[in-house]
Amino acid sequence: MASNRHLGRIVVLQTLYEFDFRKESKDPDVDIEAILDRNVERYSETIEDKDFIRDLAMGTFKKMQELDEAIQPIAPEWPIEQIARIDRNILRMSLWELTHGKDVPPKVVINEAVELAKSFGGDNSSKFINGVLGTAFRNMEEGAEEAPAKKTEKKAPTKKSAKSPPAGGSSAKSQDSKKK
Repeated sequence: MASNRHLGRIVVLQTLYEFDFRKESKDPDVDIEAILDRNVERYSETIEDKDFIRDLAMGTFKKMQELDEAIQPIAPEWPIEQIARIDRNILRMSLWELTHGKDVPPKVVINEAVELAKSFGGDNSSKFINGVLGTAFRNMEEGAEEAPAKKTEKKAPTKKSAKSPPAGGSSAKSQDSKKK
């Protein structure tokens, strides 16, 4: 069933990618359900878990705006419309599966997303996908545990060094020093 789900995720990715492409091309006839039905039909003899595919595709589609809003603060250097279409859709479907999926462990979701990025994305897609989803997962865990503010400061370095200045040290001095 695991490889069956992998193929299912590929079908969902194809569906979301085509929908995204046709929508951006101003296709007046774009219909997510028609695209999904055609893609599922194409693999009907191979795929057993069609409910998984439909839930993942339609769940992602229905929450697309919310997912984009959740991705943006995790990847602030990349406005959602500037993220490669394939990467954007891998992130959307994987984030939906992380937050709404019931029977797939989070590490499996992230690993599957990385594998999709390796197969269909650009040279750095898998690293980008892994970083964004890893951060999303850590944020979800910390939110559930109500982690101390100290952890939150560590994971989002901006212009300052990722590490806090040493106790008693000058923060200006540590900002000016470069790491090896």
